[in-house]
Amino acid sequence: MRKIKLIWDFRGLAATKTAEHHEIHLKEYIQIEKLSLNITGFKVINEFYAIAFMVVEEQNMIPVRDALKPHRGEIFND
Repeated sequence: MRKIKLIWDFRGLAATKTAEHHEIHLKEYIQIEKLSLNITGFKVINEFYAIAFMVVEEQNMIPVRDALKPHRGEIFND
């Protein structure tokens, strides 16, 4: 089963803090929905751009996408 990395982009002076905080909500969502994967994170690209992400199984991608509205997604390679 393929895994999909759903990504939220944050820009501006508060990008890092916002991405870090968003990851907390992604972890909460995983617990509430009892998703099988528990892969989340945030990454600072530069001082004005950061991302938060979560990885879902392809079969769960559409319901999670519709609920959480990520900005983009890509195939996740372990």
